[in-house]
Amino acid sequence: MLFNTVDFAVFFPVVLALYWTVFRRTLSLQNIFLVVVSYIFYSFWDWRFLSLIFLSSLVDFTIGNFLGKTEAKGKRKLLLVISLVFNLGLLGVFKYYNFFVETFVDTFALFGTTLKSSTWNILLPVGISFYTFQTLSYTIDIYRKRLQPTTNVVAFFAFVSFFPQLVAGPIERASNLLPQFEKERTFNYKKNIDGLRLILAGLFQKMVIADNCALFVNTYFENYQDQSGSTLFFTAVFFAFQIYGDFSGYSNIAIGTSRLLGFDLMKNFNFPYLAQDLSDFWRRWHISLSTWFRDYVYIPLGGSRVSTIRLILNILIVFLVSGLWHGANLTFVFWGLVHAICVIPVLLFIKKDRSFNPKRLWPTFSELARIGITFFIVVIAWVFFRAETITDAFQYLQIVFSESLFSMPYLPRSGIVLLFGYMVLEWLQRHRGHILDIAHIKSAWFRYGIYYVVLFCTFYYAGDLQPFIYFQF
Repeated sequence: MLFNTVDFAVFFPVVLALYWTVFRRTLSLQNIFLVVVSYIFYSFWDWRFLSLIFLSSLVDFTIGNFLGKTEAKGKRKLLLVISLVFNLGLLGVFKYYNFFVETFVDTFALFGTTLKSSTWNILLPVGISFYTFQTLSYTIDIYRKRLQPTTNVVAFFAFVSFFPQLVAGPIERASNLLPQFEKERTFNYKKNIDGLRLILAGLFQKMVIADNCALFVNTYFENYQDQSGSTLFFTAVFFAFQIYGDFSGYSNIAIGTSRLLGFDLMKNFNFPYLAQDLSDFWRRWHISLSTWFRDYVYIPLGGSRVSTIRLILNILIVFLVSGLWHGANLTFVFWGLVHAICVIPVLLFIKKDRSFNPKRLWPTFSELARIGITFFIVVIAWVFFRAETITDAFQYLQIVFSESLFSMPYLPRSGIVLLFGYMVLEWLQRHRGHILDIAHIKSAWFRYGIYYVVLFCTFYYAGDLQPFIYFQF
């Protein structure tokens, strides 16, 4: 079920009404209701994979309770290993089995050895990369004694399957979200109003920005051999905004719907295309994932408190794993490698915090230059993310950096105006929570005028319905 469909427009108001009326009598009843509707929500894709969510919830709930009852180091390590093997095993079987088999066979082929292999025709369960990381963080935090295990099985199952963020995040920590299922929730007018603003902002990002960019991107990426370098460069720029509008839009709708239900999810995007270097970009882009890898991979490896060689190795590991998390394809691994190579010098040599003066209306020339350089690197890296194969990505870039880069590109003028206007809006809102965070405007007429204009544009200028990109991860 997509957020931007009639199905969800009917589903969510019914859920919301029942949640705050019929099922409001007790906390347990509300949580049971959330588990049921979350499983119904997920079953719109494929009900058969509900068993995976159930098993992941059951295994980590059980392991968490065993961890809370024992102090023996050997037993605690064994329990943690069981959780890691189970959750990463799910990912390995459903997401990476064919990739590892094919890579293994191809590696031996390089040395003249032909191996017989068989791959599986497995359908990737939607959201498996998100909810497995969410349950893993629960077990790891209990193992580290940073979190007490819950004895409320219904609350835990609701935490794992919470439908607004189930299939594409944000990847919530149990320390933040789980306690919210264990305490009474009240209807908060201000929180609900901001939730509606976030939903409207997310729908605009998805339906107007992302879906309109998708029409241009899909056409020219599929026929890149016949295009000029200038057209392909701007196609990559359009893809940068497609994936940003798509994923940030989803996150904003997820956070907004959660607020209407009385929950606060973590912010997942913070105007990433205003970043002034690659390190700054990763503090702003997919924050829930980047902080997950920071806390559960980078810091355990030693973080930055190691030798320079070890620091470089740690960064490479984190970004390569991050790339692989996105998909079972070498294109994603190479995308992670490009970011690692560009982040390493920033972390080694640039210690200055990049922040904007909130009183300045426009960026300085140096800020604009840093934003432009960072955005250029990100756009080039997105080519690997979008391409079907590594060969396609390099051939695409070969055309981009040919003489035809200086030819007149084919561009939809309305698209350029739209993206330019959108970035101006992001700049003006850079110190706010999101693009429609306008509660500070005193005139109610002006505020509601903005809402109605955005609402009109969302439906009048919406592109053809496109699936959310991150559902495939």
